[in-house]
Amino acid sequence: MSGHPFPSEAWTGAYADAVNGNPKYREAGKAWTHGSVAMVIAADPDRGLNVEKGMILDVNEGQCRGTEYVTGREAASVADFVIVATYDDWRSVIGGEIDPIKGMMQGRLKLTKGHLPTMLRFVESSRQLVVSASLVPTDFSRMEP
Repeated sequence: MSGHPFPSEAWTGAYADAVNGNPKYREAGKAWTHGSVAMVIAADPDRGLNVEKGMILDVNEGQCRGTEYVTGREAASVADFVIVATYDDWRSVIGGEIDPIKGMMQGRLKLTKGHLPTMLRFVESSRQLVVSASLVPTDFSRMEP
């Protein structure tokens, strides 16, 4: 499969482009002024992920103003909201098999920083972020070290 390795800096940049190219996200996220969101992939040595990797999205008023690919939960903790999940659960979210809000309610995605009631008010915005992620050409067979 061709595409950007997940997770990677290239994937993170392509994700920002996909978010900004999604008119439904622009509308659904218009009221979001609550800060950046980090998506963190939990360490999994069996998979070759010896440290956590994350993507911080600077989202505001329906657009992504920038992204940063980070290593370690400490680096991701600068975001206003931090969501942590396993590699497999993130892959399922991107593939549309797990709704991000339901995943949080089921404990598969853990909000480790931020205000859950605020996230719950932006269900459609979260769904459109997933739609955007699904549009990124992704290679799940390899990861950046």
